[in-house]
Amino acid sequence: MPSQPTHRVVRASNMNFTVLEMGDSKSPLVLCLHGFPDTAHSFRHQMPALAAAGYHCVAPFMRGYSPTEPAPDGRYESAALSEDALALITALGYKDAIVFGHDWGAVAAYGAAAASPERVTKLVTAAVGYGSGFFEALVTNYAQQRRSWYMFFFQTKIAEAAVSLNDFAFLEKMWADWSPGWKWTPEDMEALKRSFRAKGTLEAA
Repeated sequence: MPSQPTHRVVRASNMNFTVLEMGDSKSPLVLCLHGFPDTAHSFRHQMPALAAAGYHCVAPFMRGYSPTEPAPDGRYESAALSEDALALITALGYKDAIVFGHDWGAVAAYGAAAASPERVTKLVTAAVGYGSGFFEALVTNYAQQRRSWYMFFFQTKIAEAAVSLNDFAFLEKMWADWSPGWKWTPEDMEALKRSFRAKGTLEAA
């Protein structure tokens, strides 16, 4: 078994997804859905452990994140991400999967499980709780509003310029704010910035 994930392109939802992959393709599928600002690279530590435990682990670069191609239908809302999760399960040759979602990947995972519960055998999520509590907190809870400020900021016309300024220093600040004490490597940050530098990614993010 390779010690590092391999890359390949999978056709699903009428677009080409680049995925990272580890483990035997005949083993049960664990589909790992990343959040923002992250990529499939975020699962680099979990994938070897899951593969060693007997799973086929696949982490796609989600819709809107290079090297997955831009969505031809222009859709980037959470419902589209949920549809992608189900389409990827089929495209990978499975009837069902364990789905692990982090952050916006968790939102996508919840939607996939709600739409086709028979196809999500187990649901594991991190960072975003189940149900309407998160959206209620956006209205009623200042602490959550402060944490989610970027969602509102991205609706403004200056967001694209602000995010890309100084070689995407914005992304480094977000990682530092959200994960205090984490010492990422230059390679980790470069992997993230490489995705956002690609044409079409920032406009979709």
